[in-house]
Amino acid sequence: MGISKHPSVVTMPEAEKPYPSILAFLSRRFPAISPETWEQRIVDGKVLDEQSRQLTLDSQYTPLSRLFYFREVTSEPFIPFAEKVLFIDDEILVACKPHFLPVTPGGRYVDECLLNRLRRSTGIGDLVPLHRIDRETAGIVLFSVNKKSRGRYGELFMNGHIEKTYQAVSACLPTQEPASWAVENRLERGEPWFRMEAVPGRVNARSVIRLDTVNGVMARFTLQPLTGKTHQLRIHMGGLGFGILNDRYYPELQAERADNFATPLQLVAKNIRFNDPITGGSRAFTSDRELL
Repeated sequence: MGISKHPSVVTMPEAEKPYPSILAFLSRRFPAISPETWEQRIVDGKVLDEQSRQLTLDSQYTPLSRLFYFREVTSEPFIPFAEKVLFIDDEILVACKPHFLPVTPGGRYVDECLLNRLRRSTGIGDLVPLHRIDRETAGIVLFSVNKKSRGRYGELFMNGHIEKTYQAVSACLPTQEPASWAVENRLERGEPWFRMEAVPGRVNARSVIRLDTVNGVMARFTLQPLTGKTHQLRIHMGGLGFGILNDRYYPELQAERADNFATPLQLVAKNIRFNDPITGGSRAFTSDRELL
């Protein structure tokens, strides 16, 4: 049994009265975990409120309040690739994540995530990621070290003041010009729940995609996300007809299977640039991970 040493958090959304029970909410929010398991976790004192008080089966649902719980998995896959710390000071830590490793606990992963690996290797228990990249994607992830300055760095992402550049490889080759594309659409949660989809409506996802080189049956692209929606680059590449090599979700969902470590998703978060809100200086970090 793998049990997280650090709590995860979920917010109870607005709901119509009569409010659901805490047990009913958690069972609906996390359908992969049985109601019986959630009931036992609550009885065992493993679900807490914002004041770190143990909840009971009679505790009231409170919209917009947060619940804290400790993730548990019966068996956890091991990811046989190492992360690398590129930079650390009193404010931030910059790491390069390998393919297949999640940034934070989720699904079958508790200890096997970048956050908990770094907490163990650095001894910084209050380490917090300032953004995330997909489990299947490799590359740069920025963490906050100092709780006092965390909001200053978080605002960079919220306000679009972080410049991020990705690289991708596709087995689908462009047949004509142009060599660059500005893609914008609206992305929302689709079916199944872990996939996003383009829908009509106000634009909330923007990317600039550029063809760099064609080598035989492969094409290499540089991608610059101007927004940060989940799976944005993967959907935008697929929408252009250049599905990223080894992508199991887009443009078509493939059958579930175990990870094949020999065929990682050919997408890497290559560069990140920003003006440091504490020092005022320019910061730039580059991943040394290479694609095919």
